[in-house]
Amino acid sequence: MPIIRLFLYVKENYDTQLAFQFLSSVGRFWQDEDVLGEKTVGVHDVEGAFVETLISKTKSPQDVLLKLEKESTYKDEVEGSSNFVLKLGLSSLECCFLMNGLVHDEVSEEASINAMNEELPRIQEQVYYGHINSKTDVLEKFLSENAYQRYNLQILNEAKGQKRFISLFSSYAGTKGMLEDMNYLHSHGSMDDLKPVTHLLAVSITSRTGMELLHEGIKYLIEGSKRARVGILLYGAESTYSPASLFMKIFDTTISLYSYKAKVLDFLEELCSFYEGRYMTVPLLDSENFGIFSDMVHELAEKFGLPFDHYNATFSDFSVAETKMQNEKVSGLLCGQLGLQYGSNAVITNGRIFILKEGSLFLSDDLSLLESVEFERRTKYIYEIIEKVEWVDIDPDYLTSKFYSDLIMLVSSSLSTREQSSERARFEILNAKYSAVNLNNGNSSIHIDAVIDPLSPSGQKLTPLLHVLWKCVRPSLRIILNPISSLADIPLKNYYRFVVPSLDDFSAVDYSVNGPKAFFSNMPMSKTLTMNLDVPEPWLVEPVVAIHDLDNILLENLGDLRTLQAVFELEALILTGHCSEKDHDPPRGLQLILGTKRVPHLVDTLVMANLGYWQMKVSPGVWYLQLAPGRSADLYVLKENGDESSSALLITINDLRGKVVHLGVAKKRGKEHEELLSASDDHMEQKRKDDENKWNANILKWATGFIGSGGLPRRKDEIRPDHKHGGRQGETINIFSVASGHLYERFLKIMILSVLKNTQRPVKFWFIKNYLSPQFKDVIPHMAQEYGFQYELITYKWPTWLHKQKEKQRIIWAYKILFLDVIFPLSLKKVIFVDADQVVRADMGDLYDMDLKGRPLAYTPFCDNNKEMDGYRFWRQGFWRDHLRGKPYHISALYVVDLMKLRQTAAGDTLRVYYETLSKDPNSLSNLDQDLPNYAQHTVPIFSLPQEWLWCESWCGNSTKARAKTIDLCNNPMTKEPKLQGAKRIVPEWVDLDAEARLVTARILGEEVESSETVTPSSSVPDTSQSNHQKDEL
Repeated sequence: MPIIRLFLYVKENYDTQLAFQFLSSVGRFWQDEDVLGEKTVGVHDVEGAFVETLISKTKSPQDVLLKLEKESTYKDEVEGSSNFVLKLGLSSLECCFLMNGLVHDEVSEEASINAMNEELPRIQEQVYYGHINSKTDVLEKFLSENAYQRYNLQILNEAKGQKRFISLFSSYAGTKGMLEDMNYLHSHGSMDDLKPVTHLLAVSITSRTGMELLHEGIKYLIEGSKRARVGILLYGAESTYSPASLFMKIFDTTISLYSYKAKVLDFLEELCSFYEGRYMTVPLLDSENFGIFSDMVHELAEKFGLPFDHYNATFSDFSVAETKMQNEKVSGLLCGQLGLQYGSNAVITNGRIFILKEGSLFLSDDLSLLESVEFERRTKYIYEIIEKVEWVDIDPDYLTSKFYSDLIMLVSSSLSTREQSSERARFEILNAKYSAVNLNNGNSSIHIDAVIDPLSPSGQKLTPLLHVLWKCVRPSLRIILNPISSLADIPLKNYYRFVVPSLDDFSAVDYSVNGPKAFFSNMPMSKTLTMNLDVPEPWLVEPVVAIHDLDNILLENLGDLRTLQAVFELEALILTGHCSEKDHDPPRGLQLILGTKRVPHLVDTLVMANLGYWQMKVSPGVWYLQLAPGRSADLYVLKENGDESSSALLITINDLRGKVVHLGVAKKRGKEHEELLSASDDHMEQKRKDDENKWNANILKWATGFIGSGGLPRRKDEIRPDHKHGGRQGETINIFSVASGHLYERFLKIMILSVLKNTQRPVKFWFIKNYLSPQFKDVIPHMAQEYGFQYELITYKWPTWLHKQKEKQRIIWAYKILFLDVIFPLSLKKVIFVDADQVVRADMGDLYDMDLKGRPLAYTPFCDNNKEMDGYRFWRQGFWRDHLRGKPYHISALYVVDLMKLRQTAAGDTLRVYYETLSKDPNSLSNLDQDLPNYAQHTVPIFSLPQEWLWCESWCGNSTKARAKTIDLCNNPMTKEPKLQGAKRIVPEWVDLDAEARLVTARILGEEVESSETVTPSSSVPDTSQSNHQKDEL
C-alpha cells in the first residue's frame, strides 16, 4: 500500500505530528533491515511502521490496514501528489526539499541549516531595501520574480562545460536549404506571430524514445506557446517501403500543407498514436496494411477537418526513391552537419542541443521550461535588437514572421557557440567619448580596458596598478570612468599608494638599494591621520623606524620640517592550512606543532572548526609539521599521499608567497569512537596537561635563545629575562594587553608598573605585536630587565574567510576576543587581559588563582550604583534586556581566560561563529570586544567576578572606590573628559607612576624629560581618546 495513503490517513484522523512520526518510523524500519546495503523499502517496513505508530491510538491497527486495502480512500490524493511531483520535475530525485522555491537534493539537518544560512542574506537584503515588509508573502514574492514552473537540472545548469551549442547558420545555408525551407508547427492562432524560440526535434521514428518525444512536442504546442515554434526532423526508416516511410511522408505533407489548420495538432497526435500502436515494429508495408493506413488517414482527416484530396495524391504517388532521398537529407543534416549519431533523438533549441538517452523522457513541461530559460537568458536580448532594426533595400514582402524567427534562431545559435566565460568581457559597446582616458600604443599586442569607479576602494587600488602596467609594459590602455550617479557622502576615507620594486630603487652612483617607497605629498596639516599597510595575505609586516605616532599623525605639530618618515619590514610569513578527516567534520581542537628535526616543537596551534583552518608564523626554510604529543597524537595519525600514515609532514618555504597546506588526518584503529574534545573528567585532563606542559615548557625555554614566538630567529631586543628579580616567587601570572599609538603605550607602561608593584610573584606580559611602535619595542626589553618581568610579543594573521573589520580600532577590539584559543602557545593555561589604561591596586595573583567554576571566561559585571548613568545603561532595555534574560552585562576592560577550558570546549570556534553571523550587520556589535562575549554567554558561559575587581568612575560612583582592586579610565559618555586629564584626577598614584615610566623611557632612549610632561600631554602625543572628529588613513 502506498506510503502516501497511510500518511494522509494518520494526518486526517489524528494529527500532522503523528503523521510525520509514521514517516520517521518507516525510515527506521528501513535502515534496520538494510544489512546488505541495498536500500529498498518493503511493504512490511511500511506496514510495521504504521502499526507501531497507531498501536497506542487504536485497538487494532491491522484492521485499519485491511480496511484501507479494500477501499480506494485517498486514491485521488495519491495520484494528484504523484502527478504534481512529476510536473515539477522532481520525480527523478530520490529525495529533496524546497526552501523558498530553491531545490536542494541533499537532505540532512546540516543541509537544511546551510540552505537557511544561504537564504537569509537574500531576505535581509530585500528587507534592507524595503522590498519586503511585515505584510509581504515572501514565498510568493520570490516565486513571482525569478522562479520557473519546473525543475530540470540539465536545462537550468549554467556551469561551465555543461551546455552544448552548435551554430545552425552553415546548416541553414547548406544541405540544399533544408532548414531554410522547413515548415514549422505553431500553437493554434499564433502562426503569423514572430517566434524568438525555435525547437527542432530530431526524431528517430523507429525508437520508442523518439515517438515519446514527438508526442510531447505536439502536446507542448496543444497546451499553448506564444513564443516558440517546433520543427520536426523525422528519419530512421531502415526499409524504404515500410510503414515508417509512409508515416514520414504523411507527417511531412500535413505540416507543409495544413499547419495553419485549427485541428492539425490533434490530427498529428492521433496519427502518431495510430502508427506507434500498430505499425512501428512492422518492417514491410504490404497492400493490406497500406490500405488500412490509408483508410485511417482519411478517417482522421475527416474527423479534424483536413481536406483529404492531397492525401489521396500522397498515397497514389508514394515514391520509394523520394522517401529515401528525404531520409538521407535529414540524416545528413543531423549526423553530418550537427554531429549527432545516427538513431539519436535530440532537442535543438536555438542552437542548444539536448541528446536523449534511450528510455529517457523529455516532457512537454521540459520544452516549456527550456523555452523560458533560453528566452530569458539569451534570446530576449537578440529579439529586442532585431525588432528595432530598420531594413533598407529589402522587399517588405520578404520581412515575414518566418524571416524574423529564422534570423533570431541563426544569430542566437551562432553567438551561443562563441559564448564567453565570466572571466572575459569586452567593452567596445561602451560609449566612452566623454568619460574615457585613452593611452594608445599602436605597436603593442596587449590592449587593456578598465572600467573604474574613481571614488571606490577597489578603484583606488586598481589605478596605481594600471600606472605600473603602463610604465612597464606599454599596452594600449583605455580607462573608462564609471562613478556612482549620486552620493550622500564621499566613500573614500583614505589616501592610497601602491608600492612596487622598480629600477629607481637602485642607486646610480654606488651599489646601495633604497627599497620601494610610497610618498604622500600635499597632505592636510590639521587633520589627524593614521598610517596602515595593505599587504599580501601571507605577509606579516611591522614598522621598524617611526619617530612619530603613526596612529595620531598631526602634521602641523611636527615643526618646520612637517615631514614624517616610517620604515617597515617584512617580519615573517604565514603558513596556513586546512585539516580534514575523511567522512567527518574538521577535527576542531586538534593540536599541531612545527619545528625542525633537532627541535620539533618551536611553534604550535590548533585546528579551528571553520574549514579546519590553522596557521603558524614561519620564515623561509625546511619545517616539520606533527601532531602535538598528548591526546591529539594519541587519537590521530597524519595521512600523506592518500592512505599512507606519516609521523611528520615536510614543508618547504622557499618563496615569499607563503604556503597553504591541506592536511589529512585519520583516527587510529580502535580510537574511532573517542572524542578529541571532552568536558568530562577535568581532573585527569588537568593532570595530563600538566605533564605535557612541563615537556612543552622545557623545550620552549631551551629554544628561546634563538627562536621567536613564530618560529623565527629572535632579535636581541626581544630576548626575555627568565631570572628571578627582587625575590619574586610562585607561579607566574600571565597578563595580556594591547595598545596602539604613543598615548596608549604610555598608559601601558603605567599598567605594567602598577601590576609589578602590587605582587611578589613572577609576571609575564603578552602584547599583540601588530600595533606596537618601534620605540615601545626598543624600550620594553630594557624595562623588563630592570623590573624583572618576562614578556612576549604575539600575533595572529586575520583569516581570509572571516569577515574583517575596516576600522583599526574595531580590528584591535576583535583581537581581544576572537583568537584567544590560537594566539597563545598551547602550553599556556590561563591569562588575564588588562586594558592598557588600567591601574592595578591589588595582587593579580589572587585573580589568577581564582576558581572560575569550570567557565572558560570570567568578566566583571558593570557597576550599577552611579545613578547618574542610568540613562546610558543600554543593557537594561530593548534587545539586550530580552537577550540576557536576567544575566549580567559584563565590561571587557579586565577578564580572565581559562585557555585549557576554552580550547577543551571549542569556545573559540563558537565565538567566531557568532561573530561571523553578527558582524555583517553594521548596526551590530557596536562595542565588539564587549558585546560578543556578552551575547554568546548562553553558549560560552561567563563567570562573574566580584565587583571590586574593576572600578570605573563613570559607572561605579565614589562610594565603592576605596575597595577597588583595579581602576579603569573608561570613557564617560556624559562629560567626555580626556583620559590624561581624568587619570590625574581619578587615580592619585597615576602621576607618580607616569613620572617613573617616562623617566625610565627617557633614560633608555637617551632623552630628557621635563617635569611638566608627567601631567600634560606632549604636543607630539595628542590625547585623541575623546576626539570628536574622525581620523583619516594613509
